[in-house]
Amino acid sequence: MKEAVRPVATTCAYCGVGCGIQAHPASHGQPARVKGLDDHPANFGRLCSKGSALAETLGSEERLLHPEVDGRQTDWQTALDETAARLMAVRDAHGPESIAFYLSGQLLTEDYYVANKLMKGFIGSPHVDTNSRLCMSSSVAGHKRAFGTDTVPNCYEDIELADLVVITGSNMAWCHPVLFQRLKAARAARPEMKIVVIDPRRTDTCDIADLHLAVQPGSDGWLFTGLLAWLGRQGALDYAWLEAHTEGFGPAIQHAQRLCPDLHSIAQATGLKEADISRFYSWFTTRPNTVTLYSQGIHQTSSGSDKVNAILNCHLATGRIGKPGCGPLSLTGQPNAMGGREVGGLANQLAAHLDFTPEALNAVGTFWQAPNLVTGPGKTATEIFEGMLDGSIRAVWIMGTNPAVSLPDGDRIRDALQRCPLVIVSDCIATADTLNYAHIALPAAGWSEKDGTVTNSERRISRQRAFRPAMGEARPDWWIMTQVAQRMGFGRAFEYQTPADIFREHAALSGYRNTPGDLPRDFDISALSEISDDQYDTLMPIQWPVTDAAPCGTARLFAEGGFFTPTGKARLLGIEPEGPAHVTDARFPFALNTGRLRDQWHTMTRTALAPRLNQHHPEPALFMHPADLPDLSLQTGDLAEVTSRWGRAVLRVMPDEGVQPGHAFAPMHWTARFAPFSRINTVVNPAVDPYSKQPEFKHTPVAIQPVRVGTWLTLISTREPTGATAAGLYTARTRLKNGWQTEVALADLPGDDLKTLIKENFPESGADTTEWLEYHDAAHRVHRVAALLEGRLVAVAYLQAMPPTGDRTALHALLSVDTLDAMQRMSLLAGKPLAGQPCEGRTVCACFGVGESRILALKQEGADSVEAISTRTQAGTNCGSCLPEIKRLLKTGR
Repeated sequence: MKEAVRPVATTCAYCGVGCGIQAHPASHGQPARVKGLDDHPANFGRLCSKGSALAETLGSEERLLHPEVDGRQTDWQTALDETAARLMAVRDAHGPESIAFYLSGQLLTEDYYVANKLMKGFIGSPHVDTNSRLCMSSSVAGHKRAFGTDTVPNCYEDIELADLVVITGSNMAWCHPVLFQRLKAARAARPEMKIVVIDPRRTDTCDIADLHLAVQPGSDGWLFTGLLAWLGRQGALDYAWLEAHTEGFGPAIQHAQRLCPDLHSIAQATGLKEADISRFYSWFTTRPNTVTLYSQGIHQTSSGSDKVNAILNCHLATGRIGKPGCGPLSLTGQPNAMGGREVGGLANQLAAHLDFTPEALNAVGTFWQAPNLVTGPGKTATEIFEGMLDGSIRAVWIMGTNPAVSLPDGDRIRDALQRCPLVIVSDCIATADTLNYAHIALPAAGWSEKDGTVTNSERRISRQRAFRPAMGEARPDWWIMTQVAQRMGFGRAFEYQTPADIFREHAALSGYRNTPGDLPRDFDISALSEISDDQYDTLMPIQWPVTDAAPCGTARLFAEGGFFTPTGKARLLGIEPEGPAHVTDARFPFALNTGRLRDQWHTMTRTALAPRLNQHHPEPALFMHPADLPDLSLQTGDLAEVTSRWGRAVLRVMPDEGVQPGHAFAPMHWTARFAPFSRINTVVNPAVDPYSKQPEFKHTPVAIQPVRVGTWLTLISTREPTGATAAGLYTARTRLKNGWQTEVALADLPGDDLKTLIKENFPESGADTTEWLEYHDAAHRVHRVAALLEGRLVAVAYLQAMPPTGDRTALHALLSVDTLDAMQRMSLLAGKPLAGQPCEGRTVCACFGVGESRILALKQEGADSVEAISTRTQAGTNCGSCLPEIKRLLKTGR
């Protein structure tokens, strides 16, 4: 009898909720599978659609498996020698500050620690930044200005204990769905709980809101400054707590009251009704147990730091911080954005929550025995790429992120990468757009292969454990960097043999001189600095600080003060609310907002590997209010060109009544690989917050106009086309369960006939035994051709004048049929399912693969409630993020 392979407890690779996962390794011919870890305190067994599909992303087909130098595969010895030699050559010729590292919240804390130490202590460059700059740096700035340190004071449990939950700048239902379900369950248990959602869009998060405040973009600062003024006028301030634990509260409150003398002024600034503002303010005033959850809608603006401090002001002014059921809680975007902040992974941090003071420099320099310790902050994310353009940055090492897609003013970023003399990329995915610019490509271990720690949004450190060997020649990021460090002459400081070695040093540094009167700081895990390898392997999730005084961790901070400013008191700041950096005008009359979809994440390098995650929104879309479409001569499914001062993108139009008139929303995910004309960050403006340097992804003035398409070409195929299907006006590729769908919009007819097109893209179809099926209707400009080998579909091409519409899932299913029968062949040429053929429709529930067509069919059979649909299909019973859409479908039929 074969011995069962034991499951491994690990942590999810996606958002900052930090869900625990029970991973079952592949064994005895069965593929790996995952489920939620029942006893993990972040998720208690729940996973979202993305986490549930992680096992489907573990294939080798898109992995970077071997080192490459100058486009040629090589061995590790050569790649590491070249990396070290070229970095040293740049350093010797142009100085250490000509080198930059651009890191990622996908790195483990141990990876981050080695990168920060190598650059800031040994190479001698301060230019270490991370893609967390794009999602969390405004919260970091706000925390440090108010508390003296980058401290999240509360924990997830407080969401369930609150009497009022304010969600601002977050589509929590899609972006942090497991945490949203915890909130939803708490609300069901205590119906008296009130929920306020503040968002220009009406999103699925509003499904549980008692009040939705659809503010004008960028006006959140006015709303919370007005709240502070209101609290003062209502006598709702905790003066005893303010006097004992804060400073600056008098001027801050007086300033707020001057700016916001009445509800009318706030309504004018935010676009809200006075009655709605009054209702929100009254709830906040009368419910001491208040939690404010905030995320990218606050952070990703040109005044995000001030918005964070406007929120913190309200909690400090009422003493609602660090206590059960009350406090501010930023929702982190990445699995280890917090861990990167702990080690100093941002350019304006030194290490271990220390800044660049003389005392901190002395401490870190002594601890590291650093020969080339930097003395001040470095360039932030966008500044690093500007440095590539002006020549001040001559070498960049990019790890685990895809800046060719993710940064604003995207074409300028690509120009920077093209110009940089030395681009080194460590990644696990070979098809990431940024790899196209790499002089040296280093294969990194991916999730399921890496071993280390991550820290989630509530300061909870969890282990991410390997449960299979690394593919090909992939190696952990920390190992790659230590090998380069040794070749650069820094070997004695980088002799780590395991991640546990690095973690112990990281923990020791967090406690080094961390005492009152010396260098006191919030981040302290020194109680873990001497754990054994076995203790590290079995480390359970724990919230920092973890000290001798608090060996089991710390759930909350600051309830009784104890801030990390020079006076030990928190600071309230007088905020000057500001709107977006760039305003709409006659030339660019629409306000573009960008963000995430439910089933995708970042630049799709991982999520797009799981076919079921691609079916909810298979193409890049532009969501607009229906009232705006007629004046632009646009209809559902048309192509629209979105143009700004910085770039252009072409997207499919989708009407959405949740978007305000005059506004538009576009997902951030599509890359040149999947949709070369639809990279929305080429359109996004490069303005940044002056304190955090976080870009303003949430507001770009744009013009929108229809794209006139002469012909639409659709390819459904068993594998990705190899030919040039990116020519034309628009291309969108979607991975299916057993193949691919490619949509192409052309200005005119293609240069080749469809048979030739199929042969070019699928050479196997040129065999003598290929069977061709063809339908041609010249009058209506419809042409359909399918290629079959031994009765199995290779590819089918559809050419037509009108945009593709209708349910194609039945056609997708034909890709897995060994021998097509007569009815299936007729369906292929009809371009749609025939009577009696099962149709799933566009995916609604990705967890269980339940489609729109099936839900509507069940409604006709009498399953006319969400509960009935869930009972019949299981839809909505895992992460629950599809439930609002099921409710809409049953109500409206669309």
